[in-house]
Amino acid sequence: MLQNRIDPYGSIIRTSARGAWTGNRGIIHDQSKQIKYDFKLKAWITCVLQYKGKKRQVMSPNTWTELFFLDEATAFSAGHRPCFFCRYKEAMNFKHYWLIGNPQYGFTDKVSINEIDKILHQERLTTTKQKKTHTAGIDTLPNGTFISMENGAYLVKDLLLQVWSPFGYVNTIERPTSGEMTVLTPPSIVSAFRAGYIPQMNGDIT
Repeated sequence: MLQNRIDPYGSIIRTSARGAWTGNRGIIHDQSKQIKYDFKLKAWITCVLQYKGKKRQVMSPNTWTELFFLDEATAFSAGHRPCFFCRYKEAMNFKHYWLIGNPQYGFTDKVSINEIDKILHQERLTTTKQKKTHTAGIDTLPNGTFISMENGAYLVKDLLLQVWSPFGYVNTIERPTSGEMTVLTPPSIVSAFRAGYIPQMNGDIT
């Protein structure tokens, strides 16, 4: 079983569960298909599982490391964003709403996605390469945002919080109407959600 699945904290875990999306952070595995690095690039992307019939051998030598995600909301929580190669329309859509949601940077629609990736990289990791979180009122968080509580990661979806697992969302609780929460999804991505980007969320409760 390969270590190639991403959880909402951005950790690379081992599980037999399959994902709805793939993506990468560069070449982070060795010749034995073992993960050696957390990342090699600041561009952490989310890709479609199939693209124009091309087939890849997972973790082939000297090529990017395939990572997998339960849904797009999980990928965003980890700090990934849509790929401009295989998901151009979604990538442009995300950039559009990211710019609307984050006017403080003074970017125009001509800005390179590399500049946004630099900001996302600052938001996803601490100086010791740990998951960076922030706090926000639960009543301010849009659908698709992940929060962390004592027993795991929860997806904000309408009036509910859904409990994440590698195989799907396994339980729900009522969303509190107030209170500060530890937020896993990077703040500028949360702002993009507020501005109008709707991430794909796995709606099935197993």
